[in-house]
Amino acid sequence: MNHQDLPVIAITMGDPNGIGPETIVHVLAEWDVEAIPVVVGDKKILLQVEGEAGLFPVSKRDKLPVRIVDLSDRFPHQLHWGEVSPSGGRVCFAYLQEAVQMAMAGQADAIVTAPISKEAVHLADVPYIGHTEMLQSLTGTSEALTMFQVGRLRVFFLTRHLSLAEAVKEVKYASVLNALQNMEYYLRILGVEKPRLAVAALNPHAGDGGLLGKEEEQEISPAVQAAREHGIDASGPYPADSVFWFAHQGNYDGVLSLYHDQGHIATKCIDFHGTVSITLGLPFIRTSPDHGTAFDIAGTGKANPKSLKEAAHWAATYAKRYKQVFLT
Repeated sequence: MNHQDLPVIAITMGDPNGIGPETIVHVLAEWDVEAIPVVVGDKKILLQVEGEAGLFPVSKRDKLPVRIVDLSDRFPHQLHWGEVSPSGGRVCFAYLQEAVQMAMAGQADAIVTAPISKEAVHLADVPYIGHTEMLQSLTGTSEALTMFQVGRLRVFFLTRHLSLAEAVKEVKYASVLNALQNMEYYLRILGVEKPRLAVAALNPHAGDGGLLGKEEEQEISPAVQAAREHGIDASGPYPADSVFWFAHQGNYDGVLSLYHDQGHIATKCIDFHGTVSITLGLPFIRTSPDHGTAFDIAGTGKANPKSLKEAAHWAATYAKRYKQVFLT
């Protein structure tokens, strides 16, 4: 394939005190993704990591055009592995801003984000708690939807960063129906012609006919039936201890997880390092590894780059179709 036909993937370095720089260097050293990578961050830190890892410098690569958007002059950072710092929070937000500007200007087809520290971002007085909120603000997007992918398994979330008690309160007919409609819409954009959707149950054994909870009968099942009446191929609720496995085997194209850990546990047990978080609803695809900054091992050479590589793979897989369909 001609390089001009490949999607351009902007990869943000994340918090430089974490494992982002190290995983990026390792992924670039073995890059086999059908896309052109553009790293947005601090070139000095990347070259330092390369030297410590003994890898062939990205600055001298000639097989694939690798570009570094170096922000070290405008946003300098003194590297301190494993340290939560205001500087780390400040520069990682700057890296993301630059990548978003590139994507909005048509200079990148997708963004891959290395992990940031919410604590460091807070110390830097950045007025957003995480990547999703930053991306929504920077793009003027009112709603962003999270999808996890590992292999053939795609998981959507009815709720995420809520306590379990609060998440249960959100399991309502209207919210479940809306989630199923969104799932069908975005899976079609991603290329699934006739999405088969499943809903994970909230209670053990899908409520056992109301013996173990009423949510399945009163809220979830009516929402699934309504979705079917709207022409959506939805079914369930199915016991959560099995539905994710059957979707991983190819029985369903997407599963609706009702709360944070329900979907996280399922994907990470299948492949902890291979799980990728994908943000839908933005003007471009954004993917990220489903792990944090891992400050405890930053700079030790122990970081596993697989999740970042998978994030780049799915960004490249979905990027051009998503932009073409979503923006028309």
